[in-house]
Amino acid sequence: MEARRETDLYLPVKRLLEDLGFAVKGEVNGCDLVAVRGEELVVVELKRTFNLDLVLQGVERLRLTDAVYLAVEPPRRACGNRRWSQVKALCQRLGLGLIAVQFTGDRASASVLLDPEPRRPRTARKQRARLLAEFARRSGDRNPGGSTRRPLVTAYREDALRLAACLQRTGPAPVRLIRTETGVQRAARVLQDNHYGWFARVARGVYQLTPAGEAALRAFADVVADLSGPPETAPGPSGRNGARGR
Repeated sequence: MEARRETDLYLPVKRLLEDLGFAVKGEVNGCDLVAVRGEELVVVELKRTFNLDLVLQGVERLRLTDAVYLAVEPPRRACGNRRWSQVKALCQRLGLGLIAVQFTGDRASASVLLDPEPRRPRTARKQRARLLAEFARRSGDRNPGGSTRRPLVTAYREDALRLAACLQRTGPAPVRLIRTETGVQRAARVLQDNHYGWFARVARGVYQLTPAGEAALRAFADVVADLSGPPETAPGPSGRNGARGR
């Protein structure tokens, strides 16, 4: 059995709160469910699935009380579900509680997953450092927000383009010369990884440009024309000048 209407969620949530000693009534001044116990006021907004409208309703109800819950039917496989984890994290960030209403056969039950306690999540330091390092290494702003028409021009791709342009000028060349000509300190790593298939090793420590590299120089001609001078350096959290973000 699954919830067919928002009203299917009402009775399980009502029973849950009544078992906790609350008096419960539905549809009070626009609120789906209102529960009162002494001086305590709880407001619950009901939706079959978690969506933006539900979040906006919950935030609006915070003007009435700090004890606001969102009640939804969780996904069948909530454990390990990344989106469901994000839902709970969002509720925590906003100070909203979360109630799961589950249907088994002809029975329905509700349980509190989160109480509405405002919490500031700890900063993800490694991800923050990686973000700032990538920002610092990029030579310009070449990716309008929401870009999907061509691959993103990351700091790694800029370095690879510098190496490709150098090999186009010089022909097969040793890593030491390529590093000197381009100023790309991680030249050896980029050439060895050959993530884009632009480079071919012709001898120990000697590389040449592949047809794919020639095509890339044409596709990113505007970027190559603007990549004058050595790249900015910024230590990456991986210890390789940030080989991530390709």
